Formats: sequence, C-alpha cells, structure tokens
Amino acid sequence: MSVHEAGDLTGKLRQMVAVLEQERQALAALDSDALFETSREKKALCDALSESGPEALDSSSRELALTARELNEVNRRVRNLLAANVSTRLEALGNPRHAYAGANASAAQSTPVSAGGSTYTARLR
Repeated sequence: MSVHEAGDLTGKLRQMVAVLEQERQALAALDSDALFETSREKKALCDALSESGPEALDSSSRELALTARELNEVNRRVRNLLAANVSTRLEALGNPRHAYAGANASAAQSTPVSAGGSTYTARLR
C-alpha cells in the first residue's frame, strides 16, 4: 500500500469519527434531519472504506478504526434506549392501567380481615 493510500484511509476514518460524533449530537437533540444526513454520510464512508481490508491498517488508522467502532456502539445503545423509551410511552398510551386491574383486583376482592381475635377472608363485591 502506498503512502497516499494510507493517508486516504486515515482521512476517511477521521471523517467517520467526525460523522459519528455528529450522529451522537443529533441523537441527543432528537434532530431527525441531522440523523438522516449522518446516516447518508456513514453509508458513503462505509462504501469507501470497504475497498480497504484489515491489512491496510497501520497503527494510527487502527486506533481510528477502534475509536469509530466504539462511537458507533455508543450511538447504537443511545438509539436503542430512545426507541425503547418511545415504545414504552406508546404502550402506556394504548393500555391505560386502572387502579384495581389485574393482580391488584384479585387481592382487593379477597382480603384477610381480623375480627375479635379470629381471621377470616372477606369477599368484596
């Protein structure tokens, strides 16, 4: 591999790190337009990086590749947390919980009661 190719690979990896940092900021701001743009940029960079294999990495570019992988993993986790939060909120809207629904209703209908030293179960209706 030539010095030019190594520099090109390092440059693309630096661009990827920058795009991943922009993606993190877009996730934090819930900026869908910025997320769309960073996704487009990531795909283009992945396509460009696919031309190089692991043997093309020197110590500098290997460190950048590891940084990019870690940033991508953090962004994936943030995205998954946001998606889970949205799912939870949507589920809560679709399934309102009542005070005596489910297991609480059974417990409320069959309640131990003490009277004069003896305990019995009262059935509430």
